[in-house]
Parts: sequence; C-alpha cells; structure tokens
Amino acid sequence: MKIIALKYYDGGFMTQPFAFGGSRDKAKCDPKITYPSSLQNFLIDDGKDIILSDTGLPCQTADIPRKEGASLWMGDKVATFAQALDKAGYKPQDITKIFITHKHPDHTGELRMFPKAKIYISKTEAEAMKLTGDNIVPVEFTDGPYKNFPKSQRITDNLVLVQAIGHTKGNLIGILEDKDVYYMFHGDVTYSDAALKENELSVIFEDKEEARQTLERVRQFIKNNPTIYCSTHCPEGYLNIEQKKIMKL
Repeated sequence: MKIIALKYYDGGFMTQPFAFGGSRDKAKCDPKITYPSSLQNFLIDDGKDIILSDTGLPCQTADIPRKEGASLWMGDKVATFAQALDKAGYKPQDITKIFITHKHPDHTGELRMFPKAKIYISKTEAEAMKLTGDNIVPVEFTDGPYKNFPKSQRITDNLVLVQAIGHTKGNLIGILEDKDVYYMFHGDVTYSDAALKENELSVIFEDKEEARQTLERVRQFIKNNPTIYCSTHCPEGYLNIEQKKIMKL
C-alpha cells in the first residue's frame, strides 16, 4: 500500500480568525496568530487500483501572490498537478479511480485529465457541477452506516466514502483501511489540524449546523480508531502521511 501526497503549494499561512472563526467568537480570535498553510491532494496505490483523492487546481493557475492583510495564503507554487503526479511516478492513464471530497476548484481542477478513470462524487456535487459521462459515478451512500457515520458507500475492498455535509452540501470523506490504521481524506472539514484539535470550524461552509455535526463525527471517529488525518490545506497533511503519525485528540 502506497499513500503519496501530491504537493502543489507550500510555505503559506492562515490566520486564527480564518481557521477558527466559523465557530469561535471572532472577538476571541487573534489575527496575529497564524498556522502554516499548503496545498496538496493524495494518491493511493493499493496494488490493484491507483486512486486519487481530489485533483488539485487547474494546471494553468497562476502563482498566487502574498497580499498584505490576507487571511489565507497557500504559499509558493512547488508544482502543477501534472508535475506532482509525474514526480510521484505516475501518469494520468495509470489512475483507475478518483473520489472527490467536494466541488471547489482546488479539489476538482484537473478532472479533465482523466476521461477514463471512474470518478466518484456525491450526487449533490455532481449535479451542482453538471458533471455527466459514463465515467462519473454519483455517490448516494447506499451502504448504510460506517462506524459512527450514518451514511457510506464502499468503492474498493478497503476504501469507503462517508457523507460529511457542511463545508459544502455534498461534501464527503474518504476513509482508507490499512490493517489496523485508518487514513482519513477529509477535504476541508478543517483547514488546519489545529482547528481539529481545538474543535473549531473555519469560516467557509454552506451549512454551519451540518458542518458542526460532521466535525463532531470526525473527532469521535479519531478518538475511537487509530487515524492518520490527511488535510489538504496545511503541511500536517503530508507530514502525517510521511511520518505515519496517528492523530491524538
């Protein structure tokens, strides 16, 4: 089993009001406190399938300059999606399956590179993006509960998708089972691992009540199961994988 972070941006920052301000009183957030930021998605090679968790920004996306007073800066560009995939030793035609955590362009930007891979995305997000084609698989979470998540759908022997509404109305999480360890590919349930530990929401969500319930389920899952937390927008996302670090709450 290989789990590889495909890195696009690194060396950035986010402010505490951005990372925590969706649930914490902003008057109690300190804009001078920052957390490291980056951008990466993930590749899973289980020996049978080669699977992507999301597909990064479009390759032609220009460098994002650091702006004075910004609440989030993803950092300097270290690779395009295509370059990161090549650096990992894979080509677009190698990818057999993709699961999309949610519709935002930093998670769906290069779906066009994979016309033959099966693309699993919640039915809600597929409809919002107007995705069609024989390779699009709208996920309706028909397999019942998984652990403490009420709705799930398994797409390989060891990879299950769970409904995780909040950040968007069709958000999902991928959970990979690797012996006694679980890898959680959560999209943007939190933007920083610090927010997970502090039990705080970022400022970006479509349904705050659902986002809170999802975060509570994520935290309960992590407390009950040895989990490597695979974040998209902070360097812990790749460090946790490289170090095989189990999240502790």
